[in-house]
Amino acid sequence: MKQAVREQALALGFDECRFAAAAPPVTAPQFLTWLNNQRHGEMGYLERNATKRIDPQLVLPGANTVIVVAASYATREECRPTAVAAPGLASRPSLRAHHPGTIARYARFEDYHTVMGERLKQLAGFVGRLGGPETRSLWYVDTGPVLEREFAQRAGLGFVGKHTNVISRQLGNWLLLAEILTTLPLEPDPPEKNRCGACARCLAACPTGALIAPFQLDARLCLSYLTIELKGSIPLDLRPKIGTRIFGCDDCLAACPWNRFAREARLMKPHARPELGTPDLLDLLSLTEAGFRQRFAGTAVTRTKRRGLLRNVCVALGNSGDASALPALERARHDPEPLIAEHAGWAIGQIRKRATADRPGR
Repeated sequence: MKQAVREQALALGFDECRFAAAAPPVTAPQFLTWLNNQRHGEMGYLERNATKRIDPQLVLPGANTVIVVAASYATREECRPTAVAAPGLASRPSLRAHHPGTIARYARFEDYHTVMGERLKQLAGFVGRLGGPETRSLWYVDTGPVLEREFAQRAGLGFVGKHTNVISRQLGNWLLLAEILTTLPLEPDPPEKNRCGACARCLAACPTGALIAPFQLDARLCLSYLTIELKGSIPLDLRPKIGTRIFGCDDCLAACPWNRFAREARLMKPHARPELGTPDLLDLLSLTEAGFRQRFAGTAVTRTKRRGLLRNVCVALGNSGDASALPALERARHDPEPLIAEHAGWAIGQIRKRATADRPGR
């Protein structure tokens, strides 16, 4: 029965499928301490459903098994370790026509919640048919109250690295996870052990020091949190460290040497949106609400809404130091959305400050 589930998962396009017992997570104390220290920032949902996250029986009474699946989102270029540098930080203003921003690799596709969800729903139905009418299952793609990274390690799919993400010896760490909680009893797979060794490349690569220690992330400093989860103003001292990232950050993932084993995406590849790789910042800054919805429809970028993305775009343009962006930023400074206007004003100040510093005789 277990092999049948795994074969069906692979046939549906997932790159891996493993099984763990639906026992309470052993990392629950660390998770609760992390919450108590407020390292989750404004992600209040993590605190609201914390009791469920540390007890699968509160999510699905009678759960016996957690089926963990993974899908790679690596491209051919990412199937090897990548030299990491903060993108777009020019030492001098540039008059180039293109002002490229950077979007995290996982978001350069149609929304993985939808793509994986369609397949996971089919897999959950298959599990129900195998188990019979008494079988109950719940499936989640990064949306349920489940400490999925622990279950991925417990199921032997990979191990949680020092950057707090799951690393697979077969797939690297360009991974998307999803899970099915089910009452169907299936034999657990052997757990994976940590294989980071003495490597600390991910910690060194983090632009803001958000990885405050091995296996410890302060989300309030993480550029993914700042550009996606944070809904208000970005702290002033962290804005220069964003570079030209406008949605997420890949630096700690790109630094991992296990990526030499990464496999090119199967499930996600047909859903690639290559135009999202390095979009032009000035084009984005001109987007209306309707234009934003049209351009990013069906992608994860919609999560920031227009106000969040254009906030990030303003910061990226300010960090570029490019004086040719000033007219667009001046217009953005009068945007009816106060969040955009405030960050546009900051960006203008940054560009003018750099121009003054670069004048001859200074």
